[in-house]
Amino acid sequence: MPGPEVREVEHEITVAAPAKDVYQLLVEVEDWPAMFPPSVHVERVEQDGEHERIRICATANGAAKRWTSIRRLLPDQGVIEFRQEKSSPPVAGMGGTWIVEPQGDELCRVRLLHDYRAVDDDPAALQWIAEAVDRNSHAELAALKTTAELGPDAAQKPFTFEDGLQIAGTAADVFAFIDQAQLWSERLPHVARVILTEETEGLQLLEMDTRSPDGSIHTTKSVRVCQRPAGTIHYKQIKLPALMTLHTGRWSFEENADGVLAVSRHTVAIDETKIAQVLGEGAGLAEARAAVRRALGTNSLSTLNHAKAHVEGGS
Repeated sequence: MPGPEVREVEHEITVAAPAKDVYQLLVEVEDWPAMFPPSVHVERVEQDGEHERIRICATANGAAKRWTSIRRLLPDQGVIEFRQEKSSPPVAGMGGTWIVEPQGDELCRVRLLHDYRAVDDDPAALQWIAEAVDRNSHAELAALKTTAELGPDAAQKPFTFEDGLQIAGTAADVFAFIDQAQLWSERLPHVARVILTEETEGLQLLEMDTRSPDGSIHTTKSVRVCQRPAGTIHYKQIKLPALMTLHTGRWSFEENADGVLAVSRHTVAIDETKIAQVLGEGAGLAEARAAVRRALGTNSLSTLNHAKAHVEGGS
């Protein structure tokens, strides 16, 4: 009786940057959501020598998926091997290798190898996986190239900011207010419409229409990772307003003697080609960053203030 069908595929790209710098970008998995379009949240949960376990939430063909992978890091060879410990259907198993090959001091070739099999060898599932692997591999390699070639001090790099508010309550209560985003159109004046779906526990797809301080309406769609009952909520917008090419965020809740400090953190990259269109001629990167900081900060603080009123009012 034949065994399960295993498919293998390889993608590659040439990067105008030192191989060691490109390899390091692949090592630092916590930064992947800011670099790789499919990555929503990635964390390193264990590390022992050259082996590590990472937990990943990412999109595949528009669906949010979550899995844990074991990685083996071999920096002297420019190699990172990975294998999913428990895959998310329709994937029955998946693994592969990142290979970074020097082509000179300032040039390298990056190869991304995958092998995978589908649940029950289902042909439709195999096709779905093939499309997801191809789409995500192209997106990740292109993003890796862009990030590496920009260099560490490029103005186009994402910037991060946060706002916090002290609330007289428990972390669980404040967490619940942010977690229950399906109620935001009733609870938050800057949210005009909201649709929330959660097919996997703690993994949400959130679409909403948000009013900016100038009164304009922006439609966004985000994948959210909610670490219940009172952990953090990480998210990434997969449908963005015109001025941004990246927006990831985190809601955190730290209990203290006076209740809980709730913090909203944003990481944003500006689409410089849209600045004049959105803000008018003469506006530059500084003005764009200030406008985004003002809009996101205003909405975050509004959300936190309404959470404060809700929790402290006992409603």
